Amino acid sequence: MTNQQEHHIRQIVASSVEIFARTFADRHLQEVDCDGGVINQKIHNIFIAVLGKDIQYYSALARSLDSSLGNMLEKMAVCIASINYRVSKHVEGVLYKAQTDFIAELLESYKNTKGSHHRQPSISDYGEITRITSDSESQIKRHESDYCLLDEETGIHYLIELKIGGDLDNKKARSEKEALLEQYCILSNTLGSSENVKIYFATAYNRFGEGVPWRQGRVRQFFADDELLISRDFWNFICKSQDGYEIVIDAYKRNAYHIVNALDAIKAAYLDD
Repeated sequence: MTNQQEHHIRQIVASSVEIFARTFADRHLQEVDCDGGVINQKIHNIFIAVLGKDIQYYSALARSLDSSLGNMLEKMAVCIASINYRVSKHVEGVLYKAQTDFIAELLESYKNTKGSHHRQPSISDYGEITRITSDSESQIKRHESDYCLLDEETGIHYLIELKIGGDLDNKKARSEKEALLEQYCILSNTLGSSENVKIYFATAYNRFGEGVPWRQGRVRQFFADDELLISRDFWNFICKSQDGYEIVIDAYKRNAYHIVNALDAIKAAYLDD
C-alpha cells in the first residue's frame, strides 16, 4: 500500500464517521417532540415504558445506533474498495435451469446434516457448475450484490455478501449462499468461464472477539473456510493490504469523538430536565 492510498483510506473513514455522526444526531434531535420518533415511540411498549424513562431511551437508541452504524460501515467499505477494485452493485445475465437445480440439490446436501448424503461445504463443489448448461432452459436474471469487485490487475471477480456481525439463522444462511451461487453462475456464464470468479461471506467484525476463532455454525454449515472473510481478513482484503484492518480501526478511533459528541447531544435532549 502506498502512502497516498493509506491517506485516502483514512480520509474516507474520517468523512464517513463525521457525516454519520451529524446525520444521526440531526435525525434524533428533530424527533424530540415527535410521538412517532424512533425513541419516543417506545412509550407505546408498556413492557419497556414501565421500566423507566432511562431504559426506554437507551433501549431505543442502542437499536437505532447499531442499525445505522452498520449501514455506515457497509457504505464506507464500498468507498474503500473502490480504491483498488472496480466496484459494481449487481450482476445480470443468463442463468440456466440446470444450474439452479444443481444449486438446490447442493444446498440440500449441506442442510441435511443427519442424512447419508450430507456434505461439508467446499469451493470444489461448484467449480464445474458453469458446464451444466446443455439442453437446459435459461432465463435472464439480475441479482443485486453487496460487493461485485473486479481486480483489474489479476482479472479476478469477487462476489461478496457482507453481514456486519455475521449473525444468520439457518434460513438466511442458505438463502445467502443460494444468491451468491446464482450470481457466480451468471457472472461465469457471461465471462465464459468460472476460473476468475470467487465468492465470499464477510463480516466487519468478529462477534466472538478479534483473534478468537469464528464459530458461527449456521454460516459454516453452508460456507467453506475458504469462502469466509471475517473481520480483519475483510478489511485487509478490500484495502488490499495486510495493514488494512489496523489503518481502518486507527482512523475510526481517531474520529469516533464525533459520534460520542452526537450521542451526548441526543441524551441531553431526551433525558436532561
